[in-house]
Amino acid sequence: MIIRPIKSEGLAHLSYLIGDGSKAAVIDPRRDCSCYLEMARAAGMEITHIFETHRNEDLISGAPILAGLTGARVLHGPNPARPVQYAQTARDGDCFAIGGDLTITAMETPGHTDDHLAYVIHDKGYPDGAVGVFTGDALFVGDVGRTDFYPERAEEVAGLLFDSLGKLLALGDQAIVYPAHGAGSVCGSGMASREFSTIGHERRNSPKLKITDRDAFIAAKLAETHYIPPYFATMERLNVEGADAMPRVTAPGVLNLADLDQLAPDWMIDIRSVTAFAGAHLPNALAIPVSMIPAFAGWFLDEDSRLILIADDMAQAQEAAVHLGRIGFDQILGTVTNMVGLAAKGRSFQSLPLVDAKTVSQRLDQRPEEWVLLDVRAQDEVEAEPMDGAEHIYIGHLRERFRSLDVTRHYTLMCASGARATVAAGWLQAHGFTKLDIFLGSMGAWKAFVAGSAS
Repeated sequence: MIIRPIKSEGLAHLSYLIGDGSKAAVIDPRRDCSCYLEMARAAGMEITHIFETHRNEDLISGAPILAGLTGARVLHGPNPARPVQYAQTARDGDCFAIGGDLTITAMETPGHTDDHLAYVIHDKGYPDGAVGVFTGDALFVGDVGRTDFYPERAEEVAGLLFDSLGKLLALGDQAIVYPAHGAGSVCGSGMASREFSTIGHERRNSPKLKITDRDAFIAAKLAETHYIPPYFATMERLNVEGADAMPRVTAPGVLNLADLDQLAPDWMIDIRSVTAFAGAHLPNALAIPVSMIPAFAGWFLDEDSRLILIADDMAQAQEAAVHLGRIGFDQILGTVTNMVGLAAKGRSFQSLPLVDAKTVSQRLDQRPEEWVLLDVRAQDEVEAEPMDGAEHIYIGHLRERFRSLDVTRHYTLMCASGARATVAAGWLQAHGFTKLDIFLGSMGAWKAFVAGSAS
């Protein structure tokens, strides 16, 4: 038996190739799915089954695309919000043979979504219990799935997840846990950096699994704060209808000054570092550093947005294009890679001042009438480490809530490090705010400053 994880960086999505003998299956494939076929062929295996743990919200499924390449059956759970057009239904207890010794058994585990399945691995050579389980978004390493997708049924679905986790725990401490996401995913906030575990380790160490009372578990889940980016609705639709394959060529072409003047993008996305963006960027460009695209592009872009990338080099642009393609943004018109060259040809640019903790401290002491310290961290971060004197708007909510801000006031943007603050500042600047600066280092710098002042 082989089990090979495939990680999609940025999304922190984990999919798997599992096989025995000449047969293989894929669990939760991503949209750019040729890698599974290549890995299977290199191992002398044919992909016969594709298993989806649930309707993904944060990325496009590659199941229908991979099925078209291989002829494999696609299996999906019961009770989806809409019938999954490219899949057959697997139900609790359905068993699938993969090769001579490997079997995969479906286990209904609703809670995160109504259609959620786990897939239990058995090996005939080890008959005493499950070898492992693909837990999807029900159980992660160090955390459990979010249950906020059905707000009108909040208590019910939290209880369903509790029951589903009980079924997973009953597999035995020896079973290896293979989740659908690792640390950094928007599907959970408490995941460990390790990407596999065991039922026994999670039983003993996962905070939510230590809650053994069903009502207490439900209360804990209801107290969580999660965010739902607008692009999740697009992912849900595409993962019912079946999405097209990624563009065959993901590297966007290089644009010159004439191209830039002739094209009419909806947005220019500056994917360079936050300090590069702050130093000089094209007017009305949005700052979304390449590593932040999976988490934040879907908050600010529409499904049909026509984009130009501003990058350090073409390798960075291609990485960004892959990230964007995995969440459905394919209309990339090209890439600009030479900000200095554009400036030398007379192209205008903007910048954003950076301020340090000492400056912020002075402003908090003096309280200038027109100044606002705007904290764009998530609600749980603000509750854990509040910043006295700051107003709070989560970064993803700025797309709508910026309209409630006074464009004549002076805003200093902060987050945990300054990265999200730069994204927020770029959005505000593109919408006419001129009195802006970024608290570089943000909460990390503030804690260091306070500690230094106290010593």
